[in-house]
Amino acid sequence: MTAEAHSLAMALRSAYLTMHRKADTYFARFGVTADQLVLLQILADEGAVTQQQLVKRASSDPNTVRAMLLLLEGRGFVSRKPHPVDGRARSVSLTKKGRRVCERLDSAREPFLAQMVSVYQPEEVAILLELLGRLPLALAARADSPAGCQPSVIAEGK
Repeated sequence: MTAEAHSLAMALRSAYLTMHRKADTYFARFGVTADQLVLLQILADEGAVTQQQLVKRASSDPNTVRAMLLLLEGRGFVSRKPHPVDGRARSVSLTKKGRRVCERLDSAREPFLAQMVSVYQPEEVAILLELLGRLPLALAARADSPAGCQPSVIAEGK
């Protein structure tokens, strides 16, 4: 199982890095990176959300999201304001300029997404989504102590 698990990890890494690099190249002509596109799309779909909600929905880390938001804010695509209820939180939303960019990106991303799924049958896409959806749950459930990787065992050389 170890060889299969390693192969799976490497295949996931390769697929993600290939997709990410191609997306960065493809969307550069619109002045955004793939990661920035993710944030813009979440805001377009959901309206105003807190930075913490963006971190969770984008599957990113707080520092990365904050840095991207500062860049997007500087370009006039998003605004960050104090949250109306939680004084510690920041509420993030698209500006009019950000909405216009998202509208342009909506139609532009269709060919990219179509190419990405073109190697699969529709039922295969559904299966792949279901299978990949299990992975974060499995890893989160075992995040504290993966099987065979207990610190005491490693430290003792057993």
